[in-house]
Amino acid sequence: MNATRWLVTLPPTVFLLAFFLAPALIVVAASFREPGEFGGLAPFVAPSLEAYRFLFDDIIYAEIFARSFLVAALTTLICVVLAYPLAWLIARSPAKRRDLLVLLVILPFASNFLVRIYAWIMLLGPVNLLYTPFAVIAGMVYVHLPFMILPLYTNLEKHDPALLEAAQDLGASAWTRFWRVTFPLSLPGIFSGAALVFIPVLGMFAVPELLGGTGDMLIGNLIKEQFLDNRDWPLGAALSIMLTVAVLALAGLAAWGARRGLHGTEAVS
Repeated sequence: MNATRWLVTLPPTVFLLAFFLAPALIVVAASFREPGEFGGLAPFVAPSLEAYRFLFDDIIYAEIFARSFLVAALTTLICVVLAYPLAWLIARSPAKRRDLLVLLVILPFASNFLVRIYAWIMLLGPVNLLYTPFAVIAGMVYVHLPFMILPLYTNLEKHDPALLEAAQDLGASAWTRFWRVTFPLSLPGIFSGAALVFIPVLGMFAVPELLGGTGDMLIGNLIKEQFLDNRDWPLGAALSIMLTVAVLALAGLAAWGARRGLHGTEAVS
């Protein structure tokens, strides 16, 4: 039994150690180095906090982090508003139609990401909305909306219709039934979808770079710029570490919220 457990768990453990933990440790180590004279990393002499000192001394980095969180929060909120009715419609559709509707939701993934973004460039260009904050938000919502629809649909599909019927028998209106029964039961799906949208948006750099203007730089763009353009690897690594810490904190918060929502679901049930 122990041998079987090791055979099952060892390959994914080795994979995670080799392709997640090891690169993360390399980035952490790079953040405590000095930049090279011509970019990259200077020869190691002693650990340096210069990248973090530079990061915390300049308020522009805090502003970019704040802008990134604002864009991620707004994108997540819009995705919830747009995804909820669509997920509910799919969940309440006849069983023979659900697979088709889910296929339509994931169909955009069949085309290349850049092709879809360039399609938005052609759509927004003629109406003078390209290179604006609206274009960035629209692109973010378009890219990440399916990641909100699918968890919500999976959650809503499992709801017991008898609970709504019981609420209706007790005199609850349609609006009351939604807020007192459907919405609390769907909170785990909302939290899961929010994590799948909010966290990737924080690190996204392609959409702001292609659809946004010079004032729409987000943290993902800044990290890319430090590594590829400025070749200041220690500062890019420090920014990456800060973003990773923020993402892990948000993931923990989302997991906590999902558990609270699950407890609420059990209480309603």
